[in-house]
Amino acid sequence: MTPGARAWYTARVFIPDAITVERGAEDAPMVRRCRERAPGVPLTVVGDRREVMRALAGDFRAAKRHLVLAPRRGPFLEHCPGGTRGVACCSYLVLNLASNCPMDCQYCFLQEYLTHNAPLTAYVNPEAALAEVAEILDRHPDRMFRIGTGELADSLALDPLTGLSRDIVPFFAARSNVLLELKTKTTAVDDLVGLDPRERVVVSWTLGPPATVAMAEEGAPPIAARLAAARRVVAAGYKIGVHLDPLIEHPGWEEGYRGLVAAIADAVPVERLAWVSMGGLRLTPGLRATVRERFPGTALLAGEQVLMPDGKWRDFQPLRVRMYRRIRSWIEAAAPGVPVYLCMETPEVWAKVFGTPPLPDRALGALLAAR
Repeated sequence: MTPGARAWYTARVFIPDAITVERGAEDAPMVRRCRERAPGVPLTVVGDRREVMRALAGDFRAAKRHLVLAPRRGPFLEHCPGGTRGVACCSYLVLNLASNCPMDCQYCFLQEYLTHNAPLTAYVNPEAALAEVAEILDRHPDRMFRIGTGELADSLALDPLTGLSRDIVPFFAARSNVLLELKTKTTAVDDLVGLDPRERVVVSWTLGPPATVAMAEEGAPPIAARLAAARRVVAAGYKIGVHLDPLIEHPGWEEGYRGLVAAIADAVPVERLAWVSMGGLRLTPGLRATVRERFPGTALLAGEQVLMPDGKWRDFQPLRVRMYRRIRSWIEAAAPGVPVYLCMETPEVWAKVFGTPPLPDRALGALLAAR
């Protein structure tokens, strides 16, 4: 672990080494907030954000420490990639408001996906994103949508700088046919607790036993700190989601995950727990090569995995099923009635874990959105 890698979360604020603003965005509200909240960070204006991409090419770790503020020019909303190539889907939509993350988890797909576009970026035109969402919600008033912002970036890691939650939480709180999920590993909830979610916003934490956090989640807060943040947002009126993903086999994994489930149940009242998802460790061949290069000798790749039809390396199916079944039993005992589902798994595995195949995509998505 690099010196200072865990320092930023203690104050619930990530401070970048430098901020670059693309010309034309200098007066955006988000840029003004970042100036106010990080006054000591050097800030420069460039004509094209690609200048930063070129300057940081080949140094993924440095790219995570350099914040770029620029407008997004393409669509913001897209379908989650989870429902592709034979895996079950929950009809989840992804709202891309940022790219990359200041934390450096060994299993993160972004280190491969963002190889050529690595700088940590926040998009300064969230009003365009919300207009895109509004158009879809208004076009389908009888459909319940579930939208998340945690696909290409941690939903809250930059919030202490950008104040983005101030823009998006009131928008979703005023809508009746959508549920927003903010997915994070951080403790950055200060802005959230001053807003009224009106049951339309779920704050979700990705969690693992302390052993896997120490092994593979560089720069992320410890589990106790994340659960303390969860208590704060529960008190502020939010529901909580939990993602046990990826499940990582390690010595003592049963004790570790059983203890984690007990800690979650102690922190979050069952009536405020929206859902729990589980997902196995999955790595593309390119990502496996990247992990080996960036984290030599990592224990993450110590287990036996096989290449699956979806093009990803995964633990053997019998191991995945055994882990899912055991952890599901602990969740159902500790939090009866809370929906439990699998992320990016095949219908065959679903049937072995739950005894029945998964619900159709739209039905599963509606079940979770109704939480």
